[in-house]
Amino acid sequence: MKMIVTIEGMSCGHCAMRVKKAMEETAGVSSATVDVTVGKATVEGSALDANMLRGAVTKAGYTFVSALP
Repeated sequence: MKMIVTIEGMSCGHCAMRVKKAMEETAGVSSATVDVTVGKATVEGSALDANMLRGAVTKAGYTFVSALP
């Protein structure tokens, strides 16, 4: 399963790494790739939950906008 997550507030590579780490620590996530230039993350895993991803992004200090399959 794959989700594309739109995130606001990221401006550098450090931001991307922080979001990547937060998402990869979320249950059900096997990998995350974050592109700061477009403000999106591609998340892969077996049982992805948009609300859990929202919590991870928010906890990392950024704004979760949407998650689409």
